[in-house]
Amino acid sequence: MNALSDNTPLPEALIRNSPPWRRAVSWVDQILGWVTEVPAALLVILEISILFSGVVSRYILHAPITWSDELASLLFLWLAMLGAVVAFRRSSHMRMTALVDLASPGVRAFLDLLAVVAAAMFLVLVAHSSYEFAMEEAIVTTPSLGISNAWRATALPCGIALMGIAAAVKLAEVADWRRLLAAVLLIVVAAAALYLLSPLFQDLGNWNLLIFLVGVVALLVLAGVPIAFAFGLATYGYIALTTSKPTIVIVGRMDEGMSHLVLLAVPLFVFLGVVLELTGMAKAMVKFLASLIGHVRGGLSYVLVGGMYLVSGISGSKAADMAALAPVLFPEMRARGEKEGEMVALLAATGAQTETIPPSIVLITIGSVTGISIASLFAGGLVPALVLAVLLCFVVWWRNRKTNSGAKRAGWTEIRRVFPIALPALALPFIIRAAVIEGVATATEVSTIGIAYTIVAGLFIYRELDVRKLWPALVDTAALSGAILLIIGAATAMAWALTQSGFSNQLAQAMKVLPGGATGFMVVSIIAFVVLGSVLEGIPAIVVFGPLLFPIAKQFGINEIHYSMVVVLSMGIGLFAPPFGVGYYTACAISRASPSVAMKPIIGYIVALLVGTIIVAAFPWLSTGFLK
Repeated sequence: MNALSDNTPLPEALIRNSPPWRRAVSWVDQILGWVTEVPAALLVILEISILFSGVVSRYILHAPITWSDELASLLFLWLAMLGAVVAFRRSSHMRMTALVDLASPGVRAFLDLLAVVAAAMFLVLVAHSSYEFAMEEAIVTTPSLGISNAWRATALPCGIALMGIAAAVKLAEVADWRRLLAAVLLIVVAAAALYLLSPLFQDLGNWNLLIFLVGVVALLVLAGVPIAFAFGLATYGYIALTTSKPTIVIVGRMDEGMSHLVLLAVPLFVFLGVVLELTGMAKAMVKFLASLIGHVRGGLSYVLVGGMYLVSGISGSKAADMAALAPVLFPEMRARGEKEGEMVALLAATGAQTETIPPSIVLITIGSVTGISIASLFAGGLVPALVLAVLLCFVVWWRNRKTNSGAKRAGWTEIRRVFPIALPALALPFIIRAAVIEGVATATEVSTIGIAYTIVAGLFIYRELDVRKLWPALVDTAALSGAILLIIGAATAMAWALTQSGFSNQLAQAMKVLPGGATGFMVVSIIAFVVLGSVLEGIPAIVVFGPLLFPIAKQFGINEIHYSMVVVLSMGIGLFAPPFGVGYYTACAISRASPSVAMKPIIGYIVALLVGTIIVAAFPWLSTGFLK
C-alpha cells in the first residue's frame, strides 16, 4: 500500500553478474543503509535513555537535569530526518494508492516511478534553502548546552541530501529507461508550465490556494505521490510562484513542525507498541479476555473490540495496535468459522473507534499544534471511545445473534490461571495514564516508563522477549517515525501558507455565518473531517486545519476538549473507511486479506461509528465529565 517501488535487494549472484555501474549502485544503496539505519536506531535508544533519566532524576533523585529536554530536542530532528531517509530507502513513506491499485500493471509501474521522480524534484528544490537555513541557525546559541543551533538544524540539509541519494539509487535501478524518461519529462514539463504561468497567478489572489493547495495536492496524492512530498511540492509552488516570500520559509516551517518536543512521543510510543508485541503481553491480555467471553456468540469479536481498547492505551500507533492483535486472534476466529470479511471489517472499525484512547498520536499532535493540554486530551478520550465500542458490540451482537460459537465456556479454574499472567499487561495502560495525571512524567516522557516496564516484564515475567529482535524494531521505529514526522513538517509549511494568505480569516467568517450556530458548525466539522481523514489522514489534516478551526470552535463556545474528540473520531471514520481510507488498507494488509472482502461488512460498522460520533458531539460531558 505504501510502497514507492520495489526495493527488494538483488541476490548476490545477480549483483556479481551485473554491469559495473549496477554493482556500484547496489553498493551505494548498502552503504546508505548502514549510514542511516545504524545512527537512527542508536538515536531512538539515546532518546529513550535521556528522557527516562530525566524522569528518574526529577521524581526519584529530586535533582532535575536541566539540559535533558534541549539535548533530546537536538537529537530528535536528526532522528526524524534519518528516519525519513530510512523510510524513503525502504519505500515506506505514506501514500494514497486506492486509485493507483485500480490501474493496469503498466500504468501502476509508471505511477510508482512518477512518485519517486516527484519526490526527487521536491528534494532538489529545497536542498539549497535547507543549507541556507542551517547556516542562519549557526548564529543562535542554545540556552542550556551553550552550543550553536546549527548542530540541530544541519539535520535538515543532511537528511534531504541523503534522501536525494536514495532517490537517485531508485531511479538508477529502473530497467525501463523509456518509462523513466517519460516520468521525468512529465514532471519537468508540468513544473515549466506552472513557472510560465506565474505572471497570471500574481493576479488571482486566494484562488491560488485552490489551484495549489487543493488542486495540485489532490492531483499528486491521487497519483500516488507520498503525502509529505505532495504537500511539499504544492507549498513550494504556491510560495515560489504566487508570492514574494523566499522559499527558505518552507524549510523553516518544516523545522518548526518537526521540532516540537511533544512529538518525540511518536517514535517512543511506536517502539513501545513493537516491544509490546515482542514480549507477548498483547497475547496474554487477549487470552484472558477470551477466557471471559470467548464462549458467547461472536465472543472473539468482543475480545477484538476490548483488546483494541486496551492495546490502544499502550502503543499509541494504530498499525502497531492492529498488528499486535490480529495475528493472535484471527487464527482462532477462522477456526470458529468467522468470515474473513467480518474480521477485517471489525479490525478496521476498532482502529477508528480507539483513535481517542491515550496515548493517541493524533491527540498528541492536536496538543502540539493548538496548545491544548495533552493530559486533558488523554483524560477526555476514554469515554468517547467506550461509547463507540458499545455500538460496535451491538452490531457484533446483531450479526451473531443466530450463530453458535462452538466454544466451551472457560471454567473459573482456567480464568484464575490466565488472570495472573495477564495482570502485568492489563496494568500497563493504567500505569501510563496515572504517571501523566499524577505528574510523574510528561506525555512525552511517560512512554519511556512504559518501555522500561514492558522490557522488564518481557524478560523476567513473560520471558518471551528475544533481545535479537530489538535492533530491527528500533530501525522500524525510526522509519515509521520519520515518515510521520516528515508529513507533519510538510503539513506545517502548508498550514503556514494558508494562514499567511488570509484564508483563515475568510474561513472564520464563513463558518460564523453557518445556519444553526454551534450545532451547524459541529455538523459541518464532522463531515469535513471525515473527508479530510479519508484523503489526508489524521496527522496532516490536524496540522493543516487544526490552527484554523479550533479558534472558531472556541468562538462558538464549544469546549476545546469536546471539539477535539469529535474531530478525532470523525477523522478516524474517514481514515478507516473504504475506498480511500489508508487505515482500511492497513487493516487488510495486516490481515493478509483482499480489500474487496470487507467492503460490504464494514458498512454496518461505519454507520455505528457515525452514530457514536454524533452522540459524543451531542453530549459534551462524555468528553469533559472526567476532567479535573
